[in-house]
Amino acid sequence: MHRVHAGVVPTGRALGYGMAGTAVVMAVTVPTVLLFGAGRVFTGLVLGALLAVVALFALFKRDVVVLAEDAIHRRTPWSVTSIEWDRVIAGRFGLDERSRWALALDLTEGEELHSELILLSIPPVSGPVSGAYDLRKREQITEIRNILRHKRIPVTVLPDIAGALEKHWQIAPPVR
Repeated sequence: MHRVHAGVVPTGRALGYGMAGTAVVMAVTVPTVLLFGAGRVFTGLVLGALLAVVALFALFKRDVVVLAEDAIHRRTPWSVTSIEWDRVIAGRFGLDERSRWALALDLTEGEELHSELILLSIPPVSGPVSGAYDLRKREQITEIRNILRHKRIPVTVLPDIAGALEKHWQIAPPVR
């Protein structure tokens, strides 16, 4: 079985990454202008923006949840933590606080349910796959579903979500 990449970057961390990108633009633009004069503002901005895009790509690429055979690995740019599969109680596909569809795992910490790990958050599906984003999310849902089935993790799906996924994306609801 292969690794499945999932995960949602929390808003606070995404804002931090945005601030880091802005800092990169400033860190390149200001010295460029100071060294070469005010005529090089555009050059500094373009170079800074390119380096900021590279930095943002690296930060967002590193911030991921990897579902592997041995464990679930939660990576950020600064750390990696592993969650054993036996800590996963169940999965659920429901609505999040922004009315998006969220696929999350319920985890135990000790004797009781303590946390959740969001694997995917997508806008509600209302039509067939219509682009690369839809296609990638459909593939992710299928991959996550397959690994959870392989690990025998029960997944609850709201009926409206299951119906839309089956109708529009041809993803059958989970079978118990």
